[in-house]
Amino acid sequence: MNTPPKKNQETRKTNPQDSTQKTTRKKSTVLRLVLAITCIVVGVALLAFAGLRLAGISFGTTSVQDKPISDVMTMAEKGQLKSVSIAGNEITVTAKNGQEYHSIKEDGQAVTDTFRKNGVSVNIENNQNTQWVQGVVNVVLLLLVAGSLFFIMRRGSMGSQAAPFARSKAKRFNESRPSILFKDVAGVDEAKIELQEIVEFLKYPERFREMGARTPKGVLLVGAPGTGKTLISRAVAGEAGVPFYSVSGSEFVEMFVGVGAARVRDLFKEAKANAPCIVFIDEIDAVGRQRTNSGTGGNDEREQTLNQLLVEMDGFDKHTSVVVIAATNRPDVLDPALLRPGRFDRRVMLDKPDIRGRHAILEVHAKDKPLAKDVQLEELARQTAGFSGADLANLLNEAALLAARAGERTIRKTHLEEAILRVMAGPERKSRMITEEEKAIIAYHEVGHAIVMRSMPGADPVQKVSAIARGMALGITVQAPAEDRYLLRRSELLAKMAGAMGGRAAEEIIFGDVTTGASQDIEYVTNVARRMVCEFGMSPLGKVALRVEPDGSTTLSPEMAAKIDAEVAKLVDQAYETALSILRERKDKLVEISEHLIRVETIDGSELDAMLFAA
Repeated sequence: MNTPPKKNQETRKTNPQDSTQKTTRKKSTVLRLVLAITCIVVGVALLAFAGLRLAGISFGTTSVQDKPISDVMTMAEKGQLKSVSIAGNEITVTAKNGQEYHSIKEDGQAVTDTFRKNGVSVNIENNQNTQWVQGVVNVVLLLLVAGSLFFIMRRGSMGSQAAPFARSKAKRFNESRPSILFKDVAGVDEAKIELQEIVEFLKYPERFREMGARTPKGVLLVGAPGTGKTLISRAVAGEAGVPFYSVSGSEFVEMFVGVGAARVRDLFKEAKANAPCIVFIDEIDAVGRQRTNSGTGGNDEREQTLNQLLVEMDGFDKHTSVVVIAATNRPDVLDPALLRPGRFDRRVMLDKPDIRGRHAILEVHAKDKPLAKDVQLEELARQTAGFSGADLANLLNEAALLAARAGERTIRKTHLEEAILRVMAGPERKSRMITEEEKAIIAYHEVGHAIVMRSMPGADPVQKVSAIARGMALGITVQAPAEDRYLLRRSELLAKMAGAMGGRAAEEIIFGDVTTGASQDIEYVTNVARRMVCEFGMSPLGKVALRVEPDGSTTLSPEMAAKIDAEVAKLVDQAYETALSILRERKDKLVEISEHLIRVETIDGSELDAMLFAA
């Protein structure tokens, strides 16, 4: 098998000082602009000052007062004036007490003889000289304004350099010396297989062109937050050894219409100049939402930005080695034009990892952490069902912090168990002052959850029960499946609902009253019941989708909406009656385990089973 020829590495090398040079150019542009504006202001001030001085206007400390010409002539006849300066119709007189006055005479009015007759020194200025000076000042000011406008327009034009507000905010990562590779990304094996073709195209584009094949221009990564969409994109660039441009969809959209489109043009212009490369757009739903045909207007800036993005992706020729990778967790809101073949024509799903994926992710993040001998990553992966890759990384980091605070040299199993609870519900809040009565209510409430959960057929095992406040919760009962599940039976959903209502049922049985502590449980049970009725077809209403949109809009008739509400209430009541029946039957165990929890504050799953199923 022939090895494909290696592309000349020199063509993919990028200057390691690129980012520094860009920063320097930006600072230089700002400094030049500030310097130009300063020079203009200073020049205008100096020219104005010089013109006023040449025009004979004094800048002394004596204030000049305006006087009618009749009053000036009266002062002259009384011998109160010392000197007078006449420039056209402008008259400036100086009284014998040193006060200066300004006046304006009428055209043709003879005043010179009157001043001289009364012994006033008269100085007649050449008006043409003043007009010449004023003309020079006006011309220089006009040139300065024109020069400043030319400078600003030149800096703001999109030809050579984009204006600062229109430049792309994408961050460039130089992957000629990659820090992230596929080996650093675990739990997404299927996605790596899909993206390996992109790596091959960026490294050996000639092989694909010879076969007449065209690689996808755009790849859409779809997955829940924390599943590694950004990380695997960086790994693609690292494997291919090409530059990586990262930008968020929200960074395109601004208040002014047209700025986002200009930033899209600038981003793709720079990407094409540095091809082959990868452009990564995170949270593309911020700019790629469906355009409406309602005629009521909308976000013109966002739509113009989307239109420009569509044009740029259509503008790639078959020889342009620029791959656009976008990420979203809301693919249902994207515009169809964005998803058609020729733009984002490949969709890669990134699900939350299964037990094998969690094990692999934990191994990646545990490489630089000293684990104690009692730590089994496989067991930890089994306890963290539903955790994303980001959750697992945070879990190990929290455990390392706990070990460091305790002065330990290794991360022990207890640190990891505490870290799991921190990630799920938050840190302990032992400083919260709780009365003995409230502590008893919390203990019975949590044990009520645990007993119902362990008594329902097909229910998931209980891992831990705690009466210690964490985050916003006053207590916590941790239930984790023994294995990954992708489908749930109706009986299993009913078991989950009954287990969630066990806390409220325990309060009613033991204390004869209920508290506000079950508000989140009731909300959870109501949501599950509504989905069973409206989405899963698990009610007498039939196998139809009766979805209500998030904004509250619906096409349901009032009669059908009333039937849905009745079925939801029926399911919730059924779950509560099931919980009451189980706890009344096992009331002695409820009291025994709750009193034990009040003393020790935390019970793990094995201890709970030993007490619950003891003879």
